[in-house]
Amino acid sequence: MEQVINSGDTAFMMLCTAMVCVMTPGLAFFYGGLARKRSLLFIMMEVMISMGIITIIWMYGGFGLAFGSNIGGIVGNPADYFGLANVGLVPNSVYAASIPFALFFLFQMMFCVITVPLMCGAFAERLNLKGYILLLVIWTILVYCLVAHWVWGGGFLQKWGFVDFAGGAVIHTTAGFAALASVFVLGNRKLKKPGMRPNNLMAAAIGTGLLWFGWFGFNSGGALSAGMLATKAFTNTIIGLASGMVTWAIYARIVRGRVNIVDIMTGSVAGLATITPCAGYIQPYSAIIVGIVAGIVCNLAVGFRERRGWDDALDVWGVHGIGGFTGTILIGLLADATVNGVSASPAQLGIQAGGAILVAAYAFALTWIILKVLKAITTIEPTDAEIEAGLDKVMLGQTAYDFSEEEPDLLVATAAVPSSPASVSNKASADNTQEP
Repeated sequence: MEQVINSGDTAFMMLCTAMVCVMTPGLAFFYGGLARKRSLLFIMMEVMISMGIITIIWMYGGFGLAFGSNIGGIVGNPADYFGLANVGLVPNSVYAASIPFALFFLFQMMFCVITVPLMCGAFAERLNLKGYILLLVIWTILVYCLVAHWVWGGGFLQKWGFVDFAGGAVIHTTAGFAALASVFVLGNRKLKKPGMRPNNLMAAAIGTGLLWFGWFGFNSGGALSAGMLATKAFTNTIIGLASGMVTWAIYARIVRGRVNIVDIMTGSVAGLATITPCAGYIQPYSAIIVGIVAGIVCNLAVGFRERRGWDDALDVWGVHGIGGFTGTILIGLLADATVNGVSASPAQLGIQAGGAILVAAYAFALTWIILKVLKAITTIEPTDAEIEAGLDKVMLGQTAYDFSEEEPDLLVATAAVPSSPASVSNKASADNTQEP
């Protein structure tokens, strides 16, 4: 039967695609503001260069690997849509039957674009540009495209009944656990003043706002049409954001005795990462529970990371990895069949937990292998001296600030800012924020 394009759905998905696109520069501002001032341009470039490279990969095989005809439940056929073959204005009966297939291609591409950049915050200052681009290309093909096929493209997890509405497993769990693997392989930075002292909290706040805006398209666009399901996901998104933020702030006040702007920003992101997989399967009153769980569990994960001494500079594993992992499992406890046909049950809980563990383990293991191989065959890490000097000047020949005429009263005052977005510290002082 011929598929008919719905103009309302098409307009809605065009908007959602643009909103998810905005999240990439938003992430660049967020990470750039939280990074050391001598390496902020480099981390922003790592995030933004993904748009160019991933677009090419997605056009020439990536989309087919994720959504092409099923090969053994493991991977799609890359030849199906190679070079945009068979990707046109006619809807696809399997994927988004009311919008042009090209629009589905673009919406899914934006998800792929932002996934590896999420990892940048963990291994900040520990990959040179060559190493990062190699990781971006190889990881996207071997991890993202395959996991997307398993979950959304007719692969074995989808056939098991595993669900992930907007990327809690496909995006946040894969990126978070890959980030943890990168920290183990690349090791800790050797700095005179350890940690990651934010250079511009206003820029980080702007980035957070752009992420909030884009996340509504990220989650509600998972419905692939304008209607009640998209509205439910939209509503759950803001509730998850709010309850995650408030819970994180309460936790910070109780445990650390104070709440700062980084707590507010990080708590909101933790709530969003955790609500993402279940946004289209639960009722709004359950979204409050998801946010509360996010504010507590992600904080505990960050504390555990700190006690172990892992140099996840911007807490990607604790916020995105654990958030997406937890939200994916919560579907088995909170899903309501009246929302999108999935019911909470012991069986569904088992499927969700098993799928989440499998995805996390696969992303961790493949990232470990990729980085180990790259380290063995080429130079992918900057030297300690280059890190201390700042990658902006060393790698890019540019700086965001004029260090030759640096004035103390113009430096961003971050006395209460922890060494990472969620780090637990009451010992920060103004002196600690002024880097060599």
